[in-house]
Amino acid sequence: MSSFTEMKGKVAAMDRTNVDTDQIIPKQFLKRIEKTGFGQYLFYDWRYKPNGELNGDFELNHPDNEGASILIANENFGCGSSREHAPWALLDYGFKVIIAPSFADIFKQNCLKNGILPVVLPEKDVFYLLKKASGQAYELTVSLEQKRVYDNQGFEAEFDITPYWYNMLLNGWDEIELTLQLEGSIKVYEEKLIEKVI
Repeated sequence: MSSFTEMKGKVAAMDRTNVDTDQIIPKQFLKRIEKTGFGQYLFYDWRYKPNGELNGDFELNHPDNEGASILIANENFGCGSSREHAPWALLDYGFKVIIAPSFADIFKQNCLKNGILPVVLPEKDVFYLLKKASGQAYELTVSLEQKRVYDNQGFEAEFDITPYWYNMLLNGWDEIELTLQLEGSIKVYEEKLIEKVI
């Protein structure tokens, strides 16, 4: 994974509660075996009309949201089934940060494992960000190092993240890379086991 320290990006607002993973990436698109290529199907049933045309009323189809890398969502984002394809689709579409008052636990863990930073902020702060990002171009800076979200208009909020995931994202490690850091110790342990067998 790429390391995450600080990023400034365009914000897209999705003021919907209980957005489940079947809406994030519908089940008919789960047959792919790669982690990439899911972005084109993100929120498919909302982004497109039944005839395949873009739905101009859907938030992400608004011109102001084109190229957004930060998504502002509402309560219980990512609920439903535990499919890891949901963060794959969000990341492939271009989102690197999701800010909400709350996340479904498994979805939040899947985001962290795939390099997306899920930021929990108080409802009043999320309401402010949803309002600022609705119908107009708006940018935020998210600093993982400082655990801080801010804009150039006076807004600022701090967020919490566990030390484990703080270090994982800052260094761009996934769990395999973390294990490989212990390769020397693992090799010594394996050699001792072999000696015992012999």
